[in-house]
Amino acid sequence: MSGTKMRPIRDTIPIEQALRLVHDAAVPLSKTETVGLDEGVGRVLAGSILATRDVPPFNRAAMDGYAVIAENTFGTSRMEPHLLTCVEAVHTGEVPSKKLEPGQCTQIATGAPMPNGADAVVMVEETDRRSNNKIAIFAPVYPRQHVGRQGADITNGTQVLHQGDLLTPSRIGCIAALGIDKFEVYTKPRVAILSTGNEIVAPGQPLDLGQIYDINRFTLGSVIKEHGGIPVACPTVPDTLDDLIETVDTCLDNDILVFSGGSSVGERDLTLDVIRHRGEVLFHGIAVKPGKPTAFGVIDGTPVLGMPGYPTSCLSNAYMLLIPVLRQLAHLPVFHFRSKSVPAAERIVSTTGRHQFYTVKIVDGEAVPAFKASGDITSMSQADGYIEITAQTDIVERGEIVQVKLF
Repeated sequence: MSGTKMRPIRDTIPIEQALRLVHDAAVPLSKTETVGLDEGVGRVLAGSILATRDVPPFNRAAMDGYAVIAENTFGTSRMEPHLLTCVEAVHTGEVPSKKLEPGQCTQIATGAPMPNGADAVVMVEETDRRSNNKIAIFAPVYPRQHVGRQGADITNGTQVLHQGDLLTPSRIGCIAALGIDKFEVYTKPRVAILSTGNEIVAPGQPLDLGQIYDINRFTLGSVIKEHGGIPVACPTVPDTLDDLIETVDTCLDNDILVFSGGSSVGERDLTLDVIRHRGEVLFHGIAVKPGKPTAFGVIDGTPVLGMPGYPTSCLSNAYMLLIPVLRQLAHLPVFHFRSKSVPAAERIVSTTGRHQFYTVKIVDGEAVPAFKASGDITSMSQADGYIEITAQTDIVERGEIVQVKLF
C-alpha cells in the first residue's frame, strides 16, 4: 500500500472528552500473578489478606526492665522502695522458664515474652539491683503497663488487607508480620512502544544526514515504569502502511499499544490509517498545546495511542493520557501531581481555543517559562513542572498566581 495525501486536522475535541473516551476504553486487567515480599511494593492486591494468627503472637515486654505482678508495686516510692527477688533473666527470642510468685520479678528485655504470672513491667530506670538478687522498685505500675498484649496489633481471623489495596512498605510489613511470604497481585500492564519513521535511529548508532535519535521510546518507557507498567520496545518501523500493519499485529498480545510518531497530517503519517484498517478510531485531534495531532482507538480490544513524534508533545501526552489509561489497567489509584502556587515571572500569551500545558522552572519563587518548541526535549528536561492554561484563557499576566504541577 502507498501513503495517503496530507489531511489537516479540522476538528478537535476538548481534553476532558478525550480523557473520558480513554477512561471508557481501558478495562482493568483481570490477570494475576504470585509474587514474594521482596517484589510486592507498588503492586495491587488481587485478593484479600486474612490473619491466621495473632500479632504479636504472645504478651511481650514493651520496655527493658523487670516483669512483675503489678500489685506487688503498689505504694512503692524512691523513699520507700519495695524489694522483689529476681528469679531469672529473659532476653529477646528466649522463653521464660519460671512462673512468677508474689514477691518475685524477672529481668526482661524489650520484645521478650512475659513470664506466666506477670502482668506489668517496671522500667529499668525505676529500679536498682541490690545484693542477693534483690531488686528495689521505685515506682508503682498498673496491670498491663508496658506490656504489648497478644493480638493487640492484629487479631486472628481479621481481614487485614483488601482486594485492590496498593501495597506500600508498611502494608508489606503487615503481610510479613503474618508469616505470609507469597500473595496474588494483578499483573503489570505490558505497553508496546512502536516508533515510526524512516529518520529514527537508536541511540549509540551513527547518524546520517536527515536522521535523529529515538528519544520517545526512552521517555515513554520511563513514564511506563514509573506508573506500574512494563515497556516493551518494538523494532522501529518504516513509513509504509503494509509494514506498520504487519508490526501492529505482532504487538497486540500486549495490553496497550503506543505509537511514537505518525499521528500528524503528513503523507507518511499513517497511524490513523492503521487503526482504521485494524480497529476503531475514537478520536484524532485534541484541543491542546502541545499534542494536538493525537489519535486514540481500539484494535481487538487493545487501547492504541497515537502520539506525536515531537518529544515535548509526546511526553506531555504521556502525562495527560497514557498515565491515566495505564494506571486504570493496573488497578492503581488516580495519580495526582504535587503542586506549588507561585506567581508568574512574566506575561504568558496562550493559544486561543486550546488547553495549553506550559512548562516552567521555579526560580526565586516565581514560575519562569521553560517551553521552547514541541520538538525540543529540553522544554521538559529543564522544567520543574507545568501550568495548565485553559482553552478560555488567552493571557496569564505577570504576577498572577499559577498552580505548578511538579514533575
